[in-house]
Parts: sequence; C-alpha cells; structure tokens
Amino acid sequence: MKQTIGYIAVVVEDYDEAITFYVERLGFHLVEDTFIEAQNKRWVLVAPPGSTETKLLLARAVGPEQSSRIGNQTGGRVFLFLHTDDFWRDFKTYTDKGVTFVRPPVKESYGTVAVFQDLYGNLWDLVQLELPTQE
Repeated sequence: MKQTIGYIAVVVEDYDEAITFYVERLGFHLVEDTFIEAQNKRWVLVAPPGSTETKLLLARAVGPEQSSRIGNQTGGRVFLFLHTDDFWRDFKTYTDKGVTFVRPPVKESYGTVAVFQDLYGNLWDLVQLELPTQE
C-alpha cells in the first residue's frame, strides 16, 4: 500500500498576490490555475522546485470565519516545513527577495533551520536536514 498527501490548503486573501509571492519570491512552480465557474473560484496549485508529490492549494477565503484564519492557520506555530538541499543558497535568495525571517538560522541536531513567514504571516521552517553519520 502507498499513500501520499496530495495537497495542503493554504487560506489566502487573494489568488494573484499569493501566486506572486510563492512563484516570484520562493521560486515555486505554478502547477495549475483553473477557474471553476460553477463555484466562482480558482483551483491554484503551486509546488517547490523538484517536488513530485505534495502541492499547496492556494484557497481564497470565503466568509468571515475563513478570513479569520488567513496568516494564522496553526495558532502561531510553524505551519509548513520546506526542505532544501542547500540551506544557505535558499536563505540568501529569500532574504535578497524580501522574505521575512522571524527566527535566524541555527544549527540543530537534525540540520540547519530558520523560520520565515509567508505574505500573510504563516510560519515556515526552511530546513536542510542532515543525515546521521554511520559509525
């Protein structure tokens, strides 16, 4: 048996500004942007470069309850974890593109990590994992 997580919904205020942030600042790929006329919404998927499974569904908030979750989908804790093969490359690129890091890079037992926020304030870990050495 094989299962994967296909999509994770991120509640956004505006499709286009969210696409701009994820594509232009984080370097994600726009996988799909399809208008669903019957529901007056768009199906917008983005994914980081090299990602083959999980994608983000940028879901425009509808109504006050969903709008209240924009930028704080997890009550203030880190929401998503972006794994990279080169922490310092991505940290510099994101910093140069104006991504806000709210916790500086630190070396942990599992790798190098820093916390940044997306355009609405959701917290992300940028992580380069280190494999344990075999002795």
